[in-house]
Amino acid sequence: MKYVYILQSLAAEEHFYIGITDDLKARLAKHNAGAVTHTSKFRPWRIKTYIAFADEARAIAFERYLKSGSGRAFAKARL
Repeated sequence: MKYVYILQSLAAEEHFYIGITDDLKARLAKHNAGAVTHTSKFRPWRIKTYIAFADEARAIAFERYLKSGSGRAFAKARL
């Protein structure tokens, strides 16, 4: 199972991070521990949304979409 997730910073609520993982709890712990360089400045993080995929290719495609301009607009309006 692959999870595509959106994190929201509790320190600066306008900051979001989109990622993909096999273990959502462990990945959130890494973000909050500062082990991820890109997200360490805006700790702590909370999970805003996550979507589970049985098909890894679809999960990767959805993550790429969410990182695009239209995907960010979709996430802001719908997720």
